[in-house]
Amino acid sequence: MTAQSLPDPAPAPVCPAAPPAAKALPTAALVVVKAQSLLLAFSNNKQAWYLPGGKIDAGETAQQALLREIEEELTLALDTSRLQFLCHVSAPAYGEAAHIVMEQDCFLYDAQDDQFSASQEIGDARYFSYAEYLLQPAQVPGVLTMFAILRERGLLA
Repeated sequence: MTAQSLPDPAPAPVCPAAPPAAKALPTAALVVVKAQSLLLAFSNNKQAWYLPGGKIDAGETAQQALLREIEEELTLALDTSRLQFLCHVSAPAYGEAAHIVMEQDCFLYDAQDDQFSASQEIGDARYFSYAEYLLQPAQVPGVLTMFAILRERGLLA
């Protein structure tokens, strides 16, 4: 019997790295509807229209974060008697790494005749119908979700 050499073993298959586990980004958002349109704020940093609001800092409640963010970004002190929790939205965090998920508490606000003006990283704030929003260069998943929620609840046509 002659010894036969065995072929070199095939290289071990390379498995793709597992995607990072989803990371929550806690945020709070202001939802203002007037004349079948939704108030959105333009982020100079992300170059997209978002619901006004922002990240919840450690030790803050969602409502506290919202009051702080709106004062900073829209120079508006919200009247909490006209603010009510609307819903929670989970959506991919636009402009962030793929594994980051925005976890957003959304508050409906009766703005009445309140005046606001954009400041800090917000370049502008204005009302959009759904059709107008779809014409923008970028659509944020959380904003699209909010338009759908508002239509489902009869707050937008």
